[in-house]
Amino acid sequence: MLPAVILTTGVLVYRLLFLLAGAPAAWANFSPLAAICLCLSAYADRKRLWAVPLAGVVASDLILNAHYHVPLVDTRMLPGYFCFAVAWFLGALIRRLHRGRVPALFATALANSLFFYLVTNSGAWWFDGPAPLAIVPYPHSFSGWWQALTVGHRGFPSPIYFLRNTVISDQVYTALFVGAQTLSARSAIAPTPVHAEHSTH
Repeated sequence: MLPAVILTTGVLVYRLLFLLAGAPAAWANFSPLAAICLCLSAYADRKRLWAVPLAGVVASDLILNAHYHVPLVDTRMLPGYFCFAVAWFLGALIRRLHRGRVPALFATALANSLFFYLVTNSGAWWFDGPAPLAIVPYPHSFSGWWQALTVGHRGFPSPIYFLRNTVISDQVYTALFVGAQTLSARSAIAPTPVHAEHSTH
């Protein structure tokens, strides 16, 4: 699992680099956190590996919240954590498959991207507030919920744009994860070359 852990660490470090770069809108949501939970759970041979993405996500969230001067623990974090837990559960189901694990992983990653979009934007609609951005919160009505799912706040990219980035990043991460696991497995079972010994007289 070492290649997977390294890949996961790289993604979490990217979250902080994204912040230091000024959080460019073009790269918003290009952070496959749900895919990390899904893939690690699907391939992990140790249940304790759930602590790797959890620790990374919580630590990076605390740093981000501190940077934006909002409460370290915010109710707006809950929908995302719920999605991560669901992704881990789905990964555990995929791990039990004897055949078709890789196609199931890609299909589930796509479905989970859509689920993440729906849940987190619904959470943003309900828990929305003027901090850290100077915005008018979504009204608690159907029209406000629909706005949170489609056009978002005026002057900011559409949530559909964020969904696109989420889908791309989740699929790319899943492909890299599967590739790393495949290469790691092949190197682990590769036969050790036997060198012929020549006797000297």
